[in-house]
Amino acid sequence: MPGMLLPAELAARAREVMAGRLQPVPARDAATVVLLRPGPGGHPQVYLLRRKATMAFAAGAYVFPGGSVDARDTDQAVAWAGPSPAEWAEVLHADEAVARGLVCAAVRETFEESGVLLAGPGPDSVVDDTTGDDWEADRLALIDRSLSFAEFLSRRGLVLRTDLLKAWAHWITPEVETRRFDTRFFVAVLPEGQRTRDVGGEADRVVWQRPAEAVELAHRGEIFLMPPTYRTLSELAGCADVAEVLATPRDIVTIMPRAVEVDGELRLVVAS
Repeated sequence: MPGMLLPAELAARAREVMAGRLQPVPARDAATVVLLRPGPGGHPQVYLLRRKATMAFAAGAYVFPGGSVDARDTDQAVAWAGPSPAEWAEVLHADEAVARGLVCAAVRETFEESGVLLAGPGPDSVVDDTTGDDWEADRLALIDRSLSFAEFLSRRGLVLRTDLLKAWAHWITPEVETRRFDTRFFVAVLPEGQRTRDVGGEADRVVWQRPAEAVELAHRGEIFLMPPTYRTLSELAGCADVAEVLATPRDIVTIMPRAVEVDGELRLVVAS
C-alpha cells in the first residue's frame, strides 16, 4: 500500500520539516477508547464517531472516542479500582504520572463523547444508566472543564474501573502535522445496562459497526479513516467475538507514520 497522499498544503509543510527548516510541534498526551459490544451472531461491533467537517484535526474522519489528557487527569484524588498507575506505567511504557493521566483521560473522554462511564460504586460494580438530566449536566461540565474528573467521581461516590480497559496500541501523529498527539489506544466492552447516545459536540454522526465492514467502507471511499483507526479496525476484524478481542495478547510498541516521497508525491507511510 503506497500510503496516504498528503494534500498540497501539508506536503509543502512536510518538505520544510524534512529539510530541517521547520521544527515539529510537540505531541500532546492523549487517549482513545475502542468501545466494543457483541453484534448479530456475536461478532464484535465498535462505536465510531464522524468528526465534523469544521474540525481543525481529522475533519470528516470516523474515529473512536478520545482526546487530550487534562492536567487534572493526573490528580491522585481520582478514586481508583483495578490495576494501579504503576502497573499501567509498565504496560504503557510511560512514567507513573503519565500513565495515571492516560487512563483517567481514556475514561473521562469516553464519557464525554459517548455517555458511557467505566466506573462504579465499588471495585466489582459499574453504573448501569447514565442517561438522566443530571448525568448530562455533569458531562457538559466535564467538557467545559468547570468540573474535574476527580470531583465528578467523588461527588457521585464512584471509583474509576481501570480493569475494564485493555491497552491496545500507541500511535504518535506524524512530525509533519500541525497538531500532534501522543495517543494510547485502549479497548473496553460496553457495560451491561449502559447505552451510547448521540451527544453532539465534535461529532455529527455516530454508528456501531463491525470492524471489517468499516474497513470495507473505507476501501470503497465511502468513509474516511485515519491510519491508526484503519490499522486498529483491521486488527479487530480478525476477532470472532468480544472475548477474543480481550484475550488477544498485545505488546505496546510506538508507531509514528512518516512522510516519504513516492514518484514525486509525498505520502504518509506506516511501518508494518
